[in-house]
Amino acid sequence: MPVNMAGCRCRTDCVEKPFSIGYQKFGRFVGKHPWCFFIAPLFLSTVLGSGFYFLEERESNDIEEQFTPTNGPAKLERKFVQENFPLNNSVFSNQRLYTDGVYASFIAVSRSPNIFTDAALQEILSLDKKVRQINITAGHERLTFEGLCARKYNKCIPNKIIDIVNHYGSKIEQTELTFPFFRFGFSHVFLGYSVGGVNVSSTVIKSAKAIRLFYFLKEGNRSITDLWLQEFLRVFPANISLKSIQVTHSTSLSRQVEFEANTKDVIPLFSITYVIAIGFSILSCLRFDCVRNKVWVATFGVLSAGLAVLSSFGMMLYIGVPFVMTVANSPFLIMGIGVDDMFILISCWQQTNVHDRVEDRLADTYKEAAISITITTLTDVLAFYIGLMTPFRSVQSFCLYSSTAILFCYFYSITFFGAFLVLNGMRENSNKHWLTCKEVPHDCPVGRSKWYDLCCVGGTYDRHSGTEEVQPMNHFFKKYYGPALTKPWTKVCVIILYAVYLIISIYGCFQIKEGIDLRNLAADDSYVVRYYDDEKAYFSEYGPNIMVVIRGEFSYWDEKHVSDLESCVEDFKNLSFIEKDIFTSWLKSYKYYGYHTNLNLSVENVFKTNLDTFLRFYSDFKQDVNFTNNSIHASRFFIQTVNISTAIDEMNMLNKLRDTAKRCPVPLMVYHPAFIYHDQYAVIVSNTIQNISVTTAVMLFISLLLIPNPLCSLWVTFSIASVIVGVTGFMALWDVNLDTISMIILVVCIGFSVDFSAHISYAFVSNQRPSANEKAVEALFHLGYPIVQGAVSTILGVVVLSASKNYIFRTFFKIMFLVILFGLIHGITFIPVFLTFFDTSTWGSSKLSEDEKRKPEDQTVSKYQANIRIDDQEKQIYDNHTFLPDTFQICPSETCTSVWTITGNSNHTQSGQICMASTIPMFRVDGQTYEVQMYTPRVNAQLTDITNQSLDSSDQNHVMGNSQPLPNENNIPAMNCSNFAGLRKKAIM
Repeated sequence: MPVNMAGCRCRTDCVEKPFSIGYQKFGRFVGKHPWCFFIAPLFLSTVLGSGFYFLEERESNDIEEQFTPTNGPAKLERKFVQENFPLNNSVFSNQRLYTDGVYASFIAVSRSPNIFTDAALQEILSLDKKVRQINITAGHERLTFEGLCARKYNKCIPNKIIDIVNHYGSKIEQTELTFPFFRFGFSHVFLGYSVGGVNVSSTVIKSAKAIRLFYFLKEGNRSITDLWLQEFLRVFPANISLKSIQVTHSTSLSRQVEFEANTKDVIPLFSITYVIAIGFSILSCLRFDCVRNKVWVATFGVLSAGLAVLSSFGMMLYIGVPFVMTVANSPFLIMGIGVDDMFILISCWQQTNVHDRVEDRLADTYKEAAISITITTLTDVLAFYIGLMTPFRSVQSFCLYSSTAILFCYFYSITFFGAFLVLNGMRENSNKHWLTCKEVPHDCPVGRSKWYDLCCVGGTYDRHSGTEEVQPMNHFFKKYYGPALTKPWTKVCVIILYAVYLIISIYGCFQIKEGIDLRNLAADDSYVVRYYDDEKAYFSEYGPNIMVVIRGEFSYWDEKHVSDLESCVEDFKNLSFIEKDIFTSWLKSYKYYGYHTNLNLSVENVFKTNLDTFLRFYSDFKQDVNFTNNSIHASRFFIQTVNISTAIDEMNMLNKLRDTAKRCPVPLMVYHPAFIYHDQYAVIVSNTIQNISVTTAVMLFISLLLIPNPLCSLWVTFSIASVIVGVTGFMALWDVNLDTISMIILVVCIGFSVDFSAHISYAFVSNQRPSANEKAVEALFHLGYPIVQGAVSTILGVVVLSASKNYIFRTFFKIMFLVILFGLIHGITFIPVFLTFFDTSTWGSSKLSEDEKRKPEDQTVSKYQANIRIDDQEKQIYDNHTFLPDTFQICPSETCTSVWTITGNSNHTQSGQICMASTIPMFRVDGQTYEVQMYTPRVNAQLTDITNQSLDSSDQNHVMGNSQPLPNENNIPAMNCSNFAGLRKKAIM
């Protein structure tokens, strides 16, 4: 399509034009063979849908695998720790675990200000006893906690606080317990993980609110230990009357079990969504015309989207793509996209001529809608495929399933749904009722009621245009919303509104929080969430105990090297979140041992010779040194973190620890099992920016390729950036973190931003109105309502997720709501207004010739058609010619020489002739002869002129029909322009 820029002509439709023509031909082919294209997708969906047989086998909901970076550094660090410091089940130490371990736990919270009361402690002791009595049957063997517990020196790992309570008995209230260390026997017991909510005076506990107990099981046989943990969840704390304490509980298995249980929450929601989508689509396509009613079209449009989900998911399951819980969000998204395409196709279908053959109507529909739905499909699919670049498997699976579903949705829209449009069009052409499929009259018989007219009379259409009657909402956009939006004062308000939107969005972007809280992977009412809440409330003072690993061989006996190491240790201790007084080091203890045994540990041989003896005495430290073949290959020490309670704290802790380790001249590495999940902080922002940048660049390229206006493509790109900024800012203000879930939707955001802006932008640049304001109004007239329908249908598709108990689904709803809301506002408000300021087609209008200025009118006139129905003494004329305003000068004030008369078959009139010069204005402009079609249904007579021929002033005008050629135009009475204007008015009447 040519675009006028400063008087120059440049063609940018080299892709768009052949693409539209190709789809026009494809639409005609579908229209000629509708049953083939209707049945084939049903058969394909049945075959591919059988892939759901493998659903249970393909489910992959391991939290670590799906929600942590595949190439996260913590996984490499864990591998190094696992290889150099293998677990010793005979000397268990939870501090030295490289995984979370296998455990059950409960937190007892006192109902009174202090938990160290006899009543509260007795209830805690009874719970402890109940846990230790839990047993299971494995085969023919009865297994108890004593047989499965993690051991040290052949005894189950005790809860030291329970030993202290048992030791002091009823005197515990009078005992001065120090915090965080309490000297118990010959050792100092760390109470930071066992006693919470403490009120301390000079390290002495005055009161405490909570006590937490752990029950660790042996690593190795997970099938047996999982059975015991499941039994723990079943019986705890059932049938126990607790008056002094409240108890929450959890296990190492709970987070995974609760996460997998979330899939059950989404199944009924999808059923509700499907019903809502069908209901809204039917309501939107409902017509008060029993023939033109689009109830079945709407139903099959939603069915088309459902078939796309069935086929795509089935195919992915056949191939073996893992099915992650995040994929369960996809059907809600696909439903919205599919219904959006349906509304666009229906809108274009309604703008075709009802008298055309159905295959021609579908060809015209595809020609108009092809670019819009193709751009949206390409942008959405590419956005998802770019999402495959992320290192999170949950995101990869979601993107793969969703992109495939969108492709199927597109394929079924132009085959299955297009074929049904043709079948429905055939019914309409026969003027059959939408429900009974029986032929009904066009006009209400005399004497019948209005209810009969409403229910049993149909087939009306716009007599002026020959298309289906325009819906009231379309009139609203053309008569009210569009003109109001293009007024100068409205544009100023829109600009101010956009400025406010941008300011709030940018402010929100600076408030964004990163990372997913693992507690959010469980349902809101899960026992795990209550446990995490108590843990955060009472046990956040002391965070994870971090291991600092010295990698490779190191000269531990060399004073200079040891000085460097001690300097690095001081750097760690100086970090704000590190407790300086809690430090565990085998090297420090070994030096203390050497000092008291008079060993010169600065000599390599002495250092190595006595190390074995030291490690035999201190078995815990033996797990901290990889001393093999008389060489120390790796060793580790431990530092204690404090006040790590939020995601920001976790992110800062991880970054500062790793930065401190990198700055140290000694090759150091920091590790804790929680770092596996904290790694998301290191990549979430960079990956999000990378995906958005790449996707935006691709979207710009596609827009430039398919939208025949470069500046319009830039506005589409602007819309992408604007919506992304808005969604990011407002989601932060709505308490949504930037995590793997929101990262998915931000990628989707790009696709939807293109959807709304591409539809309206393409409609703007492709119409021939002379002014930018008229183009904007016309674009809103044609696509404003379909865009609103698509937006509302998408929101309705995800609104049920707002009622979900699961964070993932609620987050999906929140961000999708923001995406659709802001995309819609951009599509029908911001973009139309901004386009009126930068309409390049009007820049060179002053330099256009008069012929070019009249070109739009010429194109309109050339589409002139008339339909004549003659009944005895009356004849009625229907036409779809868009008459020009009375102020438009068809010819100058002098005599008009191009007015025609038309002679029909003498059998059709009383006088033998029909003088059309007095009824329909026919004329020649700029040497062009325009097409006229005359239909007489009763006698099947059609009169057609020889179309689009250039005639000189001496040429004759002929109309071919059942009569002889017309007489020479010189014998026709001349008419001036004023008379001609009168004829136009009479024709319209």
